[in-house]
Amino acid sequence: MTQIHPARRVVEHQAEGLGLRLASTVAAAAAALMAASCGGGHGNGGGGLVNGGTLPTSTSEKVSCESLASTKLAGGTVKSAVAIPAGDFTPPGQPAPVTGLPAFCRVTMTMQPSADSNVNVELWLPRQNWNGRFLGTGNGGGAGSIAYNTGIAEGLKRGFAAANTDLGTAPDPNQLVDHPERWRDFGYRANHEMTLAGKALTTAYYQSPPKTSYFSGCSTGGQQALTIAQRYPEDYNGILAGAPANNRTHLHTIFLSNLQTLNAPGAKLSQAKLDMITSKVLAACVGTDGGAPTDKFLTDPRRCTFDPETLPKCSGTETDACLTKPQLTALKSAWNGPVNPRTNERIFSGLVLGSESAVFGLAFQGDTVSWPLQQLYMFKWALGTDWQYTNFDFDKDMDKVDSVLAPILNANDANLSRFKSLGGKLMMYNGTADPGVPFSSPIEYYERVVQAQSGSLADTQGFFRFYQVPGMGHCSSITGGAGLGDFGQAYSSFVPKDKEHDVILKLVDWVENNSAPDSVIATRYSDPAGSAIAMERPICTYPAIPKYLGGDASKATSFACIEAPRNGVPVPAPRYLN
Repeated sequence: MTQIHPARRVVEHQAEGLGLRLASTVAAAAAALMAASCGGGHGNGGGGLVNGGTLPTSTSEKVSCESLASTKLAGGTVKSAVAIPAGDFTPPGQPAPVTGLPAFCRVTMTMQPSADSNVNVELWLPRQNWNGRFLGTGNGGGAGSIAYNTGIAEGLKRGFAAANTDLGTAPDPNQLVDHPERWRDFGYRANHEMTLAGKALTTAYYQSPPKTSYFSGCSTGGQQALTIAQRYPEDYNGILAGAPANNRTHLHTIFLSNLQTLNAPGAKLSQAKLDMITSKVLAACVGTDGGAPTDKFLTDPRRCTFDPETLPKCSGTETDACLTKPQLTALKSAWNGPVNPRTNERIFSGLVLGSESAVFGLAFQGDTVSWPLQQLYMFKWALGTDWQYTNFDFDKDMDKVDSVLAPILNANDANLSRFKSLGGKLMMYNGTADPGVPFSSPIEYYERVVQAQSGSLADTQGFFRFYQVPGMGHCSSITGGAGLGDFGQAYSSFVPKDKEHDVILKLVDWVENNSAPDSVIATRYSDPAGSAIAMERPICTYPAIPKYLGGDASKATSFACIEAPRNGVPVPAPRYLN
């Protein structure tokens, strides 16, 4: 296992929230672009997996890295191409180096799909032992910079040609009022541009197009992932979507609603109070939801029924061991989720029980300084720079935001027939203690896809599978949650030791060998260096969950994937699924 320093990842995560003409001949350019656009899309998949995920043969560079700087991109410009030696590399603006990298060719480029666009892209190409595959990686928050911590380095270490884009929102998405073309870049276009250019340059470097192509992202990256499946199904053979912010305009009303209620007079909740609330929830429900009785998290919060009125109430002096009446009101609102005050229609689900004290939880969502800058930029896009979160109308203003941004930002289409017909495979996951994207949202989306497949769960599982990760916070264990958190996904701290622990290689195996992944083993490490394992557990194909059978609860063998009830989550009104 190779470490990517977790402290660097937390800093970056919080800060976020992410046609070729070769120098020789025009004919070669056309051939390369065609190969990258088609050959790297949905093909026959190439050879089978060996040695944990590489193709039977690997490929080294066929031209010099520096020569890529002289190539020309349709709709873009290569800015630099530099050979980076094996070892440690500190990306621009990052506080710590990425360690243990193989030698690679680092290509930077700018794409301009519109006159107002400025989409920055990086492509990291292994100089030796390319596994024949392309990996696009996603972002967090409003992006605005290359996301080095969401999989590009881990992809390189696995042998992928890996790419990332700033989604065209640099230097700050809050400054993009009156820039609708950049909203489109953020919503869907930048990633497609990155993919076309990245495949073309990969083809030029190895003189061979990628045999298969994959995308992995979480949070905003999860939105990107589902957007690809819906809008550009030919771009990738396999897609990994984590904590997808696909119902973007409505998801962010959670953050806005909580910001309002938590800052009402007397309603502020300290971290100590949030810890107390979560401890009471866990005491009431741990061990009754499929998990082990010693767990410090919920395996299936849908099975937890908790009455907030049982929480201790302050009488007289307020302490961290009790709640005031305004605090209890704010908590109930956060659990319930935003609704239209005129029609009482649900806009989005509320926070999940057991996620209150996690990173990005209610303490952060009540921060009136950093939280609006990180999460409310899109409301400025739709409502103007003078808009204030304190006076947002969840009826009229919500309609205004949706009319302007829903067609651009939201990825709610449940019809994935084109992606399916092209042979694409999609894996989606979400932590059950995630306060950033409550796991009820991907369950709701997945069930709508099932309905679009004539109600057949089996047909849906043939190309699209969903996984609930017990106790994981937002995207991985480094962003909160006391449960599992490392299985090779975006923001994971380590490259896993083998395919059984690596969701990326599970996806590759599904695409290239038609080996559908029933489960992946997730890990929680007991120290930042990853030298000791606190626990391992299978994460299972929905609707199954890992049920405790007895024995050592830190061992994956003490659990089995057992079918659990489907649905059971709040569903937004149809008008808020646009």
